[in-house]
Amino acid sequence: MYPQQIIDALSHVRYPGNGKNIIESGMLEDDIRISGMHVSFSLIFDKERDPFLKSVVKASEAAIKTYVSENASVSINLKFRRQTVPSNQTEALPGVKHLIAVASGKGGVGKSTVAANLAVALSMQGKSVGLLDADIHGPSQPKMFNVEDARPVMDDSTGRELIEPIEQYGVKLLSIGFFVDPDSAVVWRGGLASNAIKQLITDSHWGELDYLLIDMPPGTSDIHLTIVQTLNLTGAVVVTTPQPVALVDAKKGIDMFRNEKVNVPILGIVENMSWFTPRELPDNRYYIFGNGGGKQLADQMGVELLAQIPLVESIRQSGDDGLPIVMQEGHPAAQFYLDLATKIDHMFEK
Repeated sequence: MYPQQIIDALSHVRYPGNGKNIIESGMLEDDIRISGMHVSFSLIFDKERDPFLKSVVKASEAAIKTYVSENASVSINLKFRRQTVPSNQTEALPGVKHLIAVASGKGGVGKSTVAANLAVALSMQGKSVGLLDADIHGPSQPKMFNVEDARPVMDDSTGRELIEPIEQYGVKLLSIGFFVDPDSAVVWRGGLASNAIKQLITDSHWGELDYLLIDMPPGTSDIHLTIVQTLNLTGAVVVTTPQPVALVDAKKGIDMFRNEKVNVPILGIVENMSWFTPRELPDNRYYIFGNGGGKQLADQMGVELLAQIPLVESIRQSGDDGLPIVMQEGHPAAQFYLDLATKIDHMFEK
């Protein structure tokens, strides 16, 4: 064995967060050591809680055995880059293990519905979960959780006054919708909106959480930059519909997270409203918004298609009623969100 063989083999290993191989991503340290049939090297990740750490390590070991020698023994050391973010970023929410953005390139694709059901599904699976509704101009989580009239109180048990999130269905919830007139438009410039989101993040008593999901505004804006500058995001889930117009905007959203100044791993794509099945024809599927667009985008961007969720009236109705569909035991649509939660949670298993 010689070093170039190792490099060539590892060029077959893709880092799912950006779709590039680990050589292109600069993840291989210049410390390859070979002794007989034993090879050791270091892989560099941005952070210790990288959602793809385990899968990349396993794939790297398999690549050496596949492309170099099946008799090779492999030792992989892990190194972590210093975060190119403000030093106080990692301290913003020290009690939260994983911070996941749920984003979309455009509005109207069901991002908030996915975020709400995913949060409740994770909670139902025994995780401690928070949900921050960061859509300043169109907050919808208070309605989806049936807490539109709730008003958070201040808590001073930590030595400073912090906003206490509203707890509903096992999820800690905060939204600008709790603090503004629900019948009036929020007409704020970017700076004011960004400051409000930063306050909901840093001046709130989130406590110890396994997951904090952030229901992002659609598109790319000042608020997105504020969030990634304030929080050390673990990863992002991008929601889209299969139609080409939505896919174009979803691609822009993925590019935003992959920007070297943002550098947030893409956990995968959720294709929403994938097909419509009439109640009277349960075996039929009608692809109203196109067929397979989410899979095509996932393949193009080198990320995983996490779920395909159909267009079902009861999902919409349950959201309007403030009772996420995932809570309706035995409902066929609930399983889509439970499977999505399981798939994401498995990414972070030790």
